[in-house]
Amino acid sequence: MATITETIQTEISHLISGNELYDTYQPRWRYLLESYLGGETYRDAKHLTRYQLETDSEYTARLNNTPLRNDCYSVVSIYKSFLFRESPMRDLGTVEGLPEVDSFLRDADMDDRSLDAFMKDVATWSSVFGHSWVVVTQPNVNATTLEEQRMQGVRPYVNLLTPLTVLDWQYTRSPNGRYELSYFKYLEDVNQSIRVVKEWRKDTIKTSIVDVDGNEIQEQYEEPNQLGVIPAVCVYNIRSTVRGIGVSDLADIADLQRFIYNSTSEVDQSIRLNTHPSICATPETNIGSGAGAIIHMPENLDPGLKPYALEFNGASVESIFKAIEQTVDAIDKIANTGSIRSTESRRMSGVAQEQEFQLLNARLSEKADSVELAEEHIWKLWCLYMGYDWTGTIDYPGSFNIRDTESEIAQLKIARDTANDPRVLKQIDKQILEWMEVDPGVVSEFEEPHPTTTPETQDAHIQEMIMQGYTDEQMLEKHPELTKVDINNAKKALLGTNIT
Repeated sequence: MATITETIQTEISHLISGNELYDTYQPRWRYLLESYLGGETYRDAKHLTRYQLETDSEYTARLNNTPLRNDCYSVVSIYKSFLFRESPMRDLGTVEGLPEVDSFLRDADMDDRSLDAFMKDVATWSSVFGHSWVVVTQPNVNATTLEEQRMQGVRPYVNLLTPLTVLDWQYTRSPNGRYELSYFKYLEDVNQSIRVVKEWRKDTIKTSIVDVDGNEIQEQYEEPNQLGVIPAVCVYNIRSTVRGIGVSDLADIADLQRFIYNSTSEVDQSIRLNTHPSICATPETNIGSGAGAIIHMPENLDPGLKPYALEFNGASVESIFKAIEQTVDAIDKIANTGSIRSTESRRMSGVAQEQEFQLLNARLSEKADSVELAEEHIWKLWCLYMGYDWTGTIDYPGSFNIRDTESEIAQLKIARDTANDPRVLKQIDKQILEWMEVDPGVVSEFEEPHPTTTPETQDAHIQEMIMQGYTDEQMLEKHPELTKVDINNAKKALLGTNIT
């Protein structure tokens, strides 16, 4: 029969441990996080390969002398800058105009982050880890009406959780076929040896404060889950075959970055060995350092033991730089960012750049759809707390106008220098104004006016517009002199012509 101490230890172990998937993926998540953060975090993780027989001091010196080219951070930043270049369109339906909505949009997480800034962080960490979690919660103040909640300043807010803090999650299939979270456990706070663990079930919320070093549970309390569902949203970067696990954008890029990191160290070592060769000498020989140094040898030293320098015959620095360059090209191809980097753009043809833009646009559109779906789930849970049904829509940009402005300007300049027709020149000027993002009203002045019809030409012109795909409303807008009867007569004439 287990003792009380053994029972407590078992419960503590259960509280602070993760499920099998967490234990499997945790080392990889840590590696992706270190690769994204770079700096001291990456250096302290010691991703630099250690030489055989290398002492601790030599390895530490090599770590300190090796800079990191952080391509992981660069790629994620490029994605983020395009995704959130324009703010999403939010139609909030029945909750539009509520004071709680305005407060939530300004401060979504009760930490002075707006909803736009919060969703930007959600997309960032989903890109790094493959997925992230958002928990929608509200303090339980025993308020029975919405007015009482407002008087106490209580409203729903969101928490962003990385996979490293979500220890356990379980999905079950409901009778209607939908998978729903049935259990969710995460670390809410870590303060030295103190861990605050939250366990969500559909009917209860359990909070445990654990002292890991003291091996004791300091406090534990349980409260009812009034929602009846677990208000956690898994935001995928790319869905994997495992529920609750996503595919990171850095899955392969992090390994290539580590290769560049180690190759950069080899460059440093090659330069040092070429500049300062190793010298073999007996212990009695006194050798100075630096150029023109004096070497003192014992008078009775065997001539075969005279000091000599070891010649370095390793790989040349140029070959290492070439390997690094090819690795950077591989990163650009994986991330579809080759056309964004200036050095790559100069080498790529116009067709290759256009294809690269299209691939990047498709990737960004997929990311935008994932973030859009996640925010709609967040709003559904938010409305559930407030007692409303979600009737709104969230629309993130679905297409990203990625343009090579330098190439477009050059093409317009060549076209303008070779054109003579005033109509062509006018269209070129219109393109230049659009590129400069001039007001649409100014651009419309450069458009050719639509010809006015006469009784003799109206039937032929209406039929021409019909063949071009114009709707009745568009034709009436362009030709105020026409009526619906004129359009119907022209359609009948066109139909009779086609029959004949």
